Amino acid sequence: MTNEFRKTSRTKRAKKGPNPQDSFDCRADVCGPMRRYDGGMHALEALSASTVVVVDTADLALISRWKAREATTNPSLILKAARDARSGALLQRAQASPASSAEERMDRLLVAFGVEILQRVPGRVSTEVDARLSFDTQATLQRARALMALYAAQGVPRERVLIKIASTWEGIAAARVLQQEGIACNLTLLFNFEQARACAHAQVQLISPFVGRITDWHKQQSGPGWDDAALSGPNDPGVQSLLRIWRYYKQQGVRTEVMGASFRNIDQIAALAGCDLLTLAPPLLEALAGSDRPMPRQLDPAQPGDVQDAMPPAIDEAEFRAGLQADRMASDKLAEGVRLFAADTEALLQLLS
Repeated sequence: MTNEFRKTSRTKRAKKGPNPQDSFDCRADVCGPMRRYDGGMHALEALSASTVVVVDTADLALISRWKAREATTNPSLILKAARDARSGALLQRAQASPASSAEERMDRLLVAFGVEILQRVPGRVSTEVDARLSFDTQATLQRARALMALYAAQGVPRERVLIKIASTWEGIAAARVLQQEGIACNLTLLFNFEQARACAHAQVQLISPFVGRITDWHKQQSGPGWDDAALSGPNDPGVQSLLRIWRYYKQQGVRTEVMGASFRNIDQIAALAGCDLLTLAPPLLEALAGSDRPMPRQLDPAQPGDVQDAMPPAIDEAEFRAGLQADRMASDKLAEGVRLFAADTEALLQLLS
């Protein structure tokens, strides 16, 4: 099956035209009219000219519709898809598998979704390790390796899978080892600069700063004093956090990819046009496809702009924990994110019990 997956990837690239970096097949029969009646581009096509746009869902029908280059999943998205009657066959196969535990059945279900997704995208899929293990390096390593073994048994090449791990100190330590073993990692639930430095030092493949959740926290803390107009676009706290990290990575020559995640509106997306990757939920893809808003490149690796941080990526555990503790937003949102993903993991296990 390895050859089948590689062939699928090459075939879909061939259909996409001369630029292999395009993240969408922008044919009118796929995404709707890609050009306005006056010949202009809609916002999704314009954004795809400077950024790899990734679809953030486990809904196979939506992935097929959007013809994304890559896809991201998480426990919440898998749970939602598993509860959908259209995914009944995948759930039943996992329930009936000769696994020794509910956790093993869950891993089989995660990989089953991943395999289906990879038949619909030419690039990579992100599959998340059990969030309940976010503070256990050895357990994270064990489960990540188990997931990759399941993918390998289905003939999926390693380069087509990103293992998602929470950006805790323990998670980043696990990712460092996995990267050395040739297992590429996507470090998720990333909310501050210390997490990004640690990920750079670990030489992980990709990080996912959570733009929208950062802004959510600041908006909640501000209460009635929040000014949507003044704090949108480039002034948005989540946008500014990602931009600081992205500029630092480019200035330091860090090869880790930056993929913005958790977006709330088109203003945030437009302000980060040119970022390495952006993963977007289907409703935002719909909004972009229906908009004629210009999406000029805002982030240019050749001219990253002023960098406010000059320290090297190397960071030890004490500095990491001190930086996280001093940043109430990051510590709050990281704890909340792990807690919510762990709860959805428990719910998924109930489906499989």
